Amino acid sequence: MQSLLQKLGKSMNQLREIELFVQVGNVGSISKAAEQLEISISAASRYLVALETRLGVQLVRRTTRRLFLTEAGAEFHQRCKGILGDLREAEDTVTETAIKPTGTLRVTASLSFCLLHITPLLPEFSQRYPEIQVEVIAANRYYDIIENGIDVAIRTRQVEADSNITIRRLAETRRILAAAPSYIEKFGTPVLPPDLKHHHILNYALANTPNELPLKRGKESIVTKIRPLLEANDGQILRHAAIAGMGILVQPKYIVYDDLVAGRLVPVLDDWDLPRLTINIAFQTRAHLPAKARLFIDALVERFRINDFERLWC
Repeated sequence: MQSLLQKLGKSMNQLREIELFVQVGNVGSISKAAEQLEISISAASRYLVALETRLGVQLVRRTTRRLFLTEAGAEFHQRCKGILGDLREAEDTVTETAIKPTGTLRVTASLSFCLLHITPLLPEFSQRYPEIQVEVIAANRYYDIIENGIDVAIRTRQVEADSNITIRRLAETRRILAAAPSYIEKFGTPVLPPDLKHHHILNYALANTPNELPLKRGKESIVTKIRPLLEANDGQILRHAAIAGMGILVQPKYIVYDDLVAGRLVPVLDDWDLPRLTINIAFQTRAHLPAKARLFIDALVERFRINDFERLWC
């Protein structure tokens, strides 16, 4: 019995070493990895040294400024990350069938998407799955999903550079120009894209081409250069400025749809099209998606299906 316990203890230590090493590779820091695993920095260093000693190879190289994986370390990290992922998925699968889904679900999206589609979903979702704690990260930047422990991310780019990330299409939306009736009454309505040069433009600073508007109408296409009166890194700022009559905004239709219906904003150059955006759900590629993430994704997809948002926005 004592021999069995010793072997089990040795196996658990080796698993802990690998878990620590994978986390170090993910975050690029021993101290951060130790903090996330809730162990001391000295214990984390011992685990790493023990792993390198047992394997007889250097996995991590340190300089005064940074820490990075060696070639052998990078290959070992990739393999170990997959193994740990399989173990977690196995646990999640058993947990899902045995008890109610639990754990912290980390979701990130732009502030506008969070306000319009994440927040309305939460009351019913939390009522159905009270053991899932939801953490919403509203940000107009793309967090590294794996490094930051993100379960579900909403993004508008078509592909992910990391093959470990899976994307699922949610909906497509037009990007439109719109202004308040008060602005139109004071400054008039542009008839053709070049007329925009004489108008106050409220533009999204993080757009692919923030100072150009590539517009199409049938076979016609024209790139109009603009000099925005206001630039902002969040659509809600532009939306409120436009409603106040400050200028013509350039935004995805999903952000201003309710304002268009209510008449707070009216479309401008609506017969011209800007490149459309595809809204995607991004999550870590796994053979078995954790129950908490799968349930949230299913709820979001169902919300979009019931409301037929894509038809309204295109």
